[in-house]
Amino acid sequence: MPLTRTPSASTAGRKAPRTRAAASGPTRSGGRQQPPSASTTASTTASVTAASPAAAVREADTAAIDTINARFLESLIGYNARRAALSIIGGFMEHMALYDLKPVEFSVLSLVRHNPGITSRQLSAALNILPPNLVGLVQSLVKRGLMVRKPHPHDGRAMGLHPTREGVALMTKAEQMVIESELKETQRLTASERETLLRLLQKIYR
Repeated sequence: MPLTRTPSASTAGRKAPRTRAAASGPTRSGGRQQPPSASTTASTTASVTAASPAAAVREADTAAIDTINARFLESLIGYNARRAALSIIGGFMEHMALYDLKPVEFSVLSLVRHNPGITSRQLSAALNILPPNLVGLVQSLVKRGLMVRKPHPHDGRAMGLHPTREGVALMTKAEQMVIESELKETQRLTASERETLLRLLQKIYR
């Protein structure tokens, strides 16, 4: 009589992992693996997109800009003041080149012309220029014959700065040209608006 072998506990144990692997794997139908469902695909895509912010940045980098948004910059006083100054100073420097004057030299000569006897210390305070930087400016204008140094009537240690005849003649023309240039650059402002703008700007730095 042939003996019937009953599977031992060790044999059954070896087959168990294959059963568990099959149970945990993808569902098979007719021996073929079923494709993932639409919901699974969408979930996977969403998780990849959320985990890849660089992809969104790259997409934004390729976007075309039709209208520039400068609302934040235009809300800043400094930005607007700088843009307005650049618009005006371009014409100013072009006209001053005719007289071989830099903006700071124009300012120094203007104060000397309207305040004969002004000292270097007073000039420094009025124009917010460091005294060492003013020394070279004054020396240059004196050498050009546009101003002279004279003893101060009350302070023996100081020297007053006075415009020469050539300096007055040059500044008369230069200041008139600057007035005309600024009126042209601010022609969209009324006279009242110009006065208001000047007053508000001076409230900031005075």
